[in-house]
Amino acid sequence: MTDISSWKIVLIDDEEDIRDVMTVALSDAGYDVLTAADGVTGLQRCEAFSPQIVITDIRMPGLDGLQVLESLKKQFPDIEVIVATAFGEMELAIRALQLDASDFITKPINDEALHLALKRARERYTSRKQLADYTDLLEKEKAETSQQLVKTITFQRNLIESSMDGILACDRSGLVVTFNRSMELISGYGREGVIGCMPLARLFPEGEEDRMRKALVGNAYGGKNRLTLYETTLLGAAERTIPIQVSAAVLLDQGQEDGLVCFIRDLREIRKLEREIADQARILHQDKMMSLGRLAASVVHEINNPLSGILNYIRLMIRITDRGPLDAEHREKFQRYLAVVENETGRCSQIISSLLTFSRKSPPAFTAVNPADLLERSVILSQHKLELSNIRLTVEVSKGLPTIIGDYNQLQQCIINLIFNAIDAMPDGGRLDLTAGTDSDKKMVRIAVRDSGQGIAPEDQAHIFEPFFTTKKEGYGVGLGLATVFGIVEHHKGTITFESKKGGGTTFTIHLPYAGQVK
Repeated sequence: MTDISSWKIVLIDDEEDIRDVMTVALSDAGYDVLTAADGVTGLQRCEAFSPQIVITDIRMPGLDGLQVLESLKKQFPDIEVIVATAFGEMELAIRALQLDASDFITKPINDEALHLALKRARERYTSRKQLADYTDLLEKEKAETSQQLVKTITFQRNLIESSMDGILACDRSGLVVTFNRSMELISGYGREGVIGCMPLARLFPEGEEDRMRKALVGNAYGGKNRLTLYETTLLGAAERTIPIQVSAAVLLDQGQEDGLVCFIRDLREIRKLEREIADQARILHQDKMMSLGRLAASVVHEINNPLSGILNYIRLMIRITDRGPLDAEHREKFQRYLAVVENETGRCSQIISSLLTFSRKSPPAFTAVNPADLLERSVILSQHKLELSNIRLTVEVSKGLPTIIGDYNQLQQCIINLIFNAIDAMPDGGRLDLTAGTDSDKKMVRIAVRDSGQGIAPEDQAHIFEPFFTTKKEGYGVGLGLATVFGIVEHHKGTITFESKKGGGTTFTIHLPYAGQVK
């Protein structure tokens, strides 16, 4: 077993509960752990504690995780950084990898994923440290004997071969002279067909080597004669195009260019993640449209009743006007009929407006949200389906609830998802309670959805927020509802918890910060 007692970790997260749980897990594994509640404190801890690894949440008040990552790479480039993201925030994870993060893990954090990311970070740190130590050795000492020289060359070869990044170098004529094992895996070429016989230009599409060398001359990617995080395309075996990220430096001998060394990072996994983001967004929208379809079927019946009433009153008023001028008695009836028509039309308008708001596909727009109005509109859309499912609904909202800052559409999707889950948990009918209040000590608005349904089996409770996990029969859901709710609540700097007992119902509770608390 690898000895990790000498490894130090700084954990940065603004959620105290997450810090406490992860500290216990990391300490039990043998790591020396120091925590910070925000990015600024985290950077100070790194300066004082000199950790090898930093684990940071991406979304934090003040200095966020990406800013922490950028600052660490400038001040302490040897530190490996693992970022923690919520489900649905893969674009931020990709940006973190582009900024040279070691890895990312998604919330809720799985122990296996955490320890795998830590293992990768340790290997990457060790490889870089060995390379730095070797460079220092060459700068400070010269080999005094042939034996020392052989040892140095052997060490160099092993170091280059063990690198997780691809390493290739060419001489002043552009001929490849170094091509490590990682480069073989990335490109698909064997080194025997490359070293000493293939020019660097052959490893890139036509004209790409010239563009890369022009970038080396300029200052846009790390300064003259250097490239940092330069994205381009490698031309592999069988003419395969491979997206890569290059860090390179011109080798100089007495001021004259003597060659070029490149460190290659394979971006195919990142590109795969980018495609998954697009697929994820599409699937999430499809999941929302499934909910919309269930709502629409219910809303059609709910609107039909007031429309029938409106039509009957209009026909009645037409018959009255056909009889001649209105006397006082008929005018009074007209006024009553028109009042009913107005109320029923307003009811239809409110239902349609709520349905359109829920169905609209638009980018997130954070505004002030009234929790009472949020619950009312969610109930309007769900009321008829609850009645058809023989479910008694009670709504209890405290007076004077403070507003929250959020995307109305996303928060409504959360509430409706929880209501639909409750309906599915009560196939024979039951009771649903919606409540909204405040936790003044935490400056949070509390929204609870409580059902009297079947409850969640103990073996399923640890997985219910995981994407694509579902206990429903095939065709009744893709397992994205609660994962979506978790991601949205996390994005709004809130928390969601649940209590459930098999056969005894389930309560989901969302806590969202007051408007003035969100930063």
